[in-house]
Amino acid sequence: MTSSVDTAAARSGNTSKSPPRRSFWYRWRYRLSGLLLIIPLLSLPSYFDRLELNRGAKGLGEREIGEYVVGPWSVRLAEWRLQEPFLDGDAGYLKTFSLAVCPTCVDEVKAAYVRVGKPRSLRAAGGLFFGTPYRQLANLPIPDRTTVDSEIWITLEGWDGSVHQVAVPLGEASPVTLAWLKRRGRDS
Repeated sequence: MTSSVDTAAARSGNTSKSPPRRSFWYRWRYRLSGLLLIIPLLSLPSYFDRLELNRGAKGLGEREIGEYVVGPWSVRLAEWRLQEPFLDGDAGYLKTFSLAVCPTCVDEVKAAYVRVGKPRSLRAAGGLFFGTPYRQLANLPIPDRTTVDSEIWITLEGWDGSVHQVAVPLGEASPVTLAWLKRRGRDS
């Protein structure tokens, strides 16, 4: 049973200190709310970095690979992000590339494709580049049979029905993917 002194103190409002746990919470909750304001501020630089990349202010991609002549046309190729291929469910591992068709041949190029290994036909030309002709994106599937000496093939289809291709060594196109393949034991 409680003593009559404790009951009288509780009725008069003269209670002793609050329990230490409750006191700790009251003392630190405003600091925690300040922390909740600071955490999003730490992610702002990466947010603005991605925003500039998506708007095109940082160029074609994070790493420009170079300019390639594909038949009568030329294209600029870039790695969209400097990261390893990412696993996309049943699609397997994918790597994103960006491409820009030369300004003088924009009206002549109908479609652009990218693939690991030489395509057998236009129907098997690989991932389709999409977007404006000045910056198109494509997800390149990285098959299980890909080795470090593989090549990516860029296929351009013209409005006149002509098809032109160029091969780019995988090590030149994406050193990050090459290192990823070596780590996975796909040296040969």
